[in-house]
Amino acid sequence: MTQITSLTGASESVGNGRAASLPLRYAMRELRGGLRGFYVFIACIALGVMAIAGVGSVAASLGEGLAREGRTLLGGDVAFSLIQREAKPDEVALLRSRGEVSVAVTLRGMARAGDGRLALVELKAVDGAYPMLGEVTLAPKIPVPDLLAERDGAFGAAADPTLLARLDLKVGDRVTVGSATFQIRSVVDGEPDKLSGGVGFGPRFLISEPALRATQLLQPGSLVRWTYRVKLPDNATDDRAATALADDVRNALPEAGWEIRTRANASPQLERTISRFTQFLTLVGLAALLVGGVGVANAVKSHIDRRRDVIAAFKALGATGRDVFAIYLTQVTVLAVIGSVIGLVAGAALPFVIVGLFGKLLPLPVVPALHVDELLMSLVYGLLTALAFGLWPLGLVHDVPVAALFREAVASQWHRPRWRYLALMSLVIALLIAVVIGLAYDKRVAAVFVASSIVVFALLRGIAAGLMALARRLPRTRITMLRLAIANIYRPGALTPSVVMSLGLGLAVLVTITQIDGNLRRQFLAALPDRAPSFYFIDIPATEADRFGAFLKQTEPQSTVEDVPMLRGRIVAARGVKAEDLKASTDSEWVLQSDRGLTYTGEIPKGSKIVEGKWWGADYDGPPLISIEKKIADGLKLKLGDEIVVNVLGRDIPATIGNMRTVDWQGLGINFVLVFSPNAFRGAPHTHIATLTEAHPDATGDARIIKSVADAFPMVTSVRVREALETIGTVITNLVLAIRGASAVTLISAILVLGGALAAGHRHRVYDAVILKTLGATRARLLGAYALEYLMIGFATAVFGVIAGSVAAWLIVTRLMTLSFIWQAGSAAAVVAAALIVTVGLGLAGTLLALNQKPATVLRNL
Repeated sequence: MTQITSLTGASESVGNGRAASLPLRYAMRELRGGLRGFYVFIACIALGVMAIAGVGSVAASLGEGLAREGRTLLGGDVAFSLIQREAKPDEVALLRSRGEVSVAVTLRGMARAGDGRLALVELKAVDGAYPMLGEVTLAPKIPVPDLLAERDGAFGAAADPTLLARLDLKVGDRVTVGSATFQIRSVVDGEPDKLSGGVGFGPRFLISEPALRATQLLQPGSLVRWTYRVKLPDNATDDRAATALADDVRNALPEAGWEIRTRANASPQLERTISRFTQFLTLVGLAALLVGGVGVANAVKSHIDRRRDVIAAFKALGATGRDVFAIYLTQVTVLAVIGSVIGLVAGAALPFVIVGLFGKLLPLPVVPALHVDELLMSLVYGLLTALAFGLWPLGLVHDVPVAALFREAVASQWHRPRWRYLALMSLVIALLIAVVIGLAYDKRVAAVFVASSIVVFALLRGIAAGLMALARRLPRTRITMLRLAIANIYRPGALTPSVVMSLGLGLAVLVTITQIDGNLRRQFLAALPDRAPSFYFIDIPATEADRFGAFLKQTEPQSTVEDVPMLRGRIVAARGVKAEDLKASTDSEWVLQSDRGLTYTGEIPKGSKIVEGKWWGADYDGPPLISIEKKIADGLKLKLGDEIVVNVLGRDIPATIGNMRTVDWQGLGINFVLVFSPNAFRGAPHTHIATLTEAHPDATGDARIIKSVADAFPMVTSVRVREALETIGTVITNLVLAIRGASAVTLISAILVLGGALAAGHRHRVYDAVILKTLGATRARLLGAYALEYLMIGFATAVFGVIAGSVAAWLIVTRLMTLSFIWQAGSAAAVVAAALIVTVGLGLAGTLLALNQKPATVLRNL
């Protein structure tokens, strides 16, 4: 009684400062009895916070690893890259005057084994200084100069194990690339600068620079990248010195067309990918928190129901509604902190666990550490989510009269909290939304997530209400089990709202993930477009283009051949603004970040449709014009008549936008973001790119085509489209596995919340079961009625989850990924079946416990 009577003295305590601690003291006294009823609450918050903290900690550890290993990943302090041309002597001299320089050259080629078999390889030619930083992992281990030296009529090479397996080779065997012969003297298992080069479509083939020249693959306009790494003196190796060098070279050689990277951004594409992927996984973690929020609301409501007598006593002895609210708000906050701390510990440990278990297998430099900012952000998410969902049931306490609290047996009449509590809840929700969007890498995606979550919750609430209204209006059936099941759906205290809210969002997220997964697999691993090219042929010399086309038609008379000129260029300015100062949208900024393929033609490219402006025609001979893809133009805020400056082969080429096109990228034909008028590159060295679309493709025919092209045109590289898509598909498969793992957290949260909702209704189930058994209901009939109830609620929720998830997946695949979408009926059916099994299984498990209660014991305590 001391606990209760001390409430009446709260006003007397104000002077000595004890009133401020009153809610905390009473909240902690109530928690002394244990956390029964709050396990789901704590688990839901802990799971969501763990997901967000774990993803953030791993991403931060990876970012720190990339920053710490930046010099090694880049191969120097600053890297200067050129496409299609070698640096001039004066340009190289400028770089050598500032530090030690190492040259690496990359391009694709065809490797031919002694038995005639061929394979696409990623050639990397290096000089004697390679690697300036880090170490190449070789088996057997040989000094790089000895490895690549020319001996016995063959240059040395190190090959990726994949190439050895593909061509059935071993160390010591010889292969031919272009016009040069190579002896494979070692296997390359790792390169210190591999991550800075991006994803390749073939296995690595490491050779020397003189060997590359001997292949005769370096033709004018060949798709070759020259990279010059500069290692600064030991007394000037910080980020400031690297940035100063990049600025000096850029100012001294403004039209050289360098792509410059410093040690601080050794792999910008990788960093952007990590940032985007981190945001996606963080949003999945937030989805888990939102699902868990339903569990928070259920737990708070259930706890207040159980403490009805205590709350009544508080009010009877003079406690105000505000006092009671403050006590239980403090209690909810303490429990949210406990759950968040558990999640923080698990999330913070994730980088250490990953490195400990998979450190040697990871291709990325993860440096495990405690990242306080990420952990604090996760804590904020956890606390705000708990308050956002807990304030409504807490606010209802204020206006419930004492008599109603004592009399209430099932549920009080619905009413909303006071405006002050609604305002507080609105403030917390607004703060949660602001944090989600404000801290996001892509604010548009975060805003879509927030809007979608609000819509889904509103729909779920509407579906629960609609399901109850429908059940109430159904005609009365004579089948007892069905009549009981329908009545249970809409009776006072029904589980319908809790089950629908618990499962609905989790199933929607799961369906979204499975639909995206299925469409990505279909797009990249299964079905190609009906008339997709079978091959791409690159590095076709311009002087040989006509002969090459005729050769393909002779080799495959029924095939379709398409051939266009191709150069590489980089946008350096648009509408008078430098590229680095253009404020591009997130889905178009990629076009500014590196060299891009471009072409010139007098005819509208296949797969393109003019949507603004007019095409210049085949006979156009005026000032250079350019056609740009419409979405990219919108993302760069460009309009007809604006000028774009593109650096090609070290020259800045200005051109005016004459028209804009939409492009069918999914046809996999030859197409470009930038297309110039025919006179723009008159006299410029370039190569051609061609496609071959077979009438009846098969593996034997493909091998014959590759061999024929390699025999007649050894400088031409053949890329089989399906192999390229399989390479991309492997990367996507790994990403999807990570997404599945993260989405599993959401599903676990949904199951936990469902279990908690069913547990919260256990007292009412026991009461119902005892009364019905006393009136003559059999155990089998009650089980059947409850099974039908759970089946109907679960099915309605699953249907919503499939519809909502499918719509979300369609929007993501078609709008964000710009791919085609086909509904995956099999995965949707599997989700529905799983939802029904989980709902009915958990429901009947709780029902069996209720049915096992002895009627006499329960009735004596009513």
